[in-house]
Amino acid sequence: MTIANPIDSRADGFTLSDQDFESIAEFAHKHFGLAMSSSKKPLVSSRLARRLRKLNYSDFKSYLKELNGPNADAERSELLSLLTTNVTQFFREPHHFETLRNDTLPPLLEKARRGDRVRIWSAGCSNGQEPYTIAMVLKSLCPDIEKLDVKILGTDIDPVVVRKASAARYSADELSQIPKEYSGYYNIQGQDGAIRDDLRALLTFGVLNLIEPFPFKGKFDAIFCRNVAIYFDTPTQQKVWHAFQRSLNPGGYLFIGHSERMSGPAASALQTVGITTYLNSPAGGNT
Repeated sequence: MTIANPIDSRADGFTLSDQDFESIAEFAHKHFGLAMSSSKKPLVSSRLARRLRKLNYSDFKSYLKELNGPNADAERSELLSLLTTNVTQFFREPHHFETLRNDTLPPLLEKARRGDRVRIWSAGCSNGQEPYTIAMVLKSLCPDIEKLDVKILGTDIDPVVVRKASAARYSADELSQIPKEYSGYYNIQGQDGAIRDDLRALLTFGVLNLIEPFPFKGKFDAIFCRNVAIYFDTPTQQKVWHAFQRSLNPGGYLFIGHSERMSGPAASALQTVGITTYLNSPAGGNT
């Protein structure tokens, strides 16, 4: 998930005052963790103006009142989709998947063959390309992976992209991003294609807001959260990093985006082991 860049500076028929923009920015930060500077005002004005016209609102204040109403969950999801653009692809930042294949998964698969559970989390999974890439790497290393207790969780704050991820259908252009050695893991159907059912069976998807307490009882052996936290302010970033670190098993891996940097309490327990790749303390202490 990435915050969209401004596309024009005017919203014909509507005026977004500084006060209204600040109210929307405060709302987005409170509910989604998004940090929006004043440079985003043209983007917010342009995109929300289209939404106001569709809903027959006369001004932004009326829309803000709707967002703060008792039955606003659906409209809040619409707002999130308007303020963000989901940029992702299969095998994005390939060095992470080399580490996953060569370093992370072999001992985890041995653990699974001994009867233990293995859990991998794609946080901020967007349209699903990241968790399906993880599934392809898993399947390539262990063709009978379905016999083991290995599962992948994909979550995103945006229910629209979670639904697309669950459907597992992608355009030919999207599927062309997949290296040839993994081309057997999807089926072409007309102009589109679908991820194979045996890979889909490894995954569970859900809606989750990373700035809220995580609902999990068990811990994860690897967590991917890439190019999400960069759009949080520093205190929110550090809170999320800390929550991830506490959600990892001892020796678990955390993969973050190429423009993101680890900081805060989690940094003392996470050891750098590659490009934006971190290993949780083998002692498993929670900082």
